[in-house]
Amino acid sequence: QVQLVESGGGSVQAGGSLTLSCAASGYTLYYYCMGWFRQAPGKERERVGTIDRTGTTTTYADSVKGRFTISKDNAKNTLYLQMNSLKVEDTGMYYCAAHPWTCPRGLRDGDFSFWGQGTQVTASS
Repeated sequence: QVQLVESGGGSVQAGGSLTLSCAASGYTLYYYCMGWFRQAPGKERERVGTIDRTGTTTTYADSVKGRFTISKDNAKNTLYLQMNSLKVEDTGMYYCAAHPWTCPRGLRDGDFSFWGQGTQVTASS
């Protein structure tokens, strides 16, 4: 059974840092393009970024570029999201998701096959 479990969320002051983890089970992370998403109350879901199956190519939303870093440890079957210089507007539920094989151009949110349950991140001023 494929499962994604996020952890590491919490409450921090604006300007602080958090690292989220997404542990995968039931499949090998190496064979999947992985993404991080977030959704704030009353707002649409936003794709934070993606990382290809080898971990060499990443993409980021403009809103997090230069502050967030996506990485993965295929040996540990775990995906990470390092978040620095957090802003109040980064508050939301954060989800990881998996898309088989590559991260193609034009990849849609609906193309991701597996999703985690989410972990809450709250940044306050």
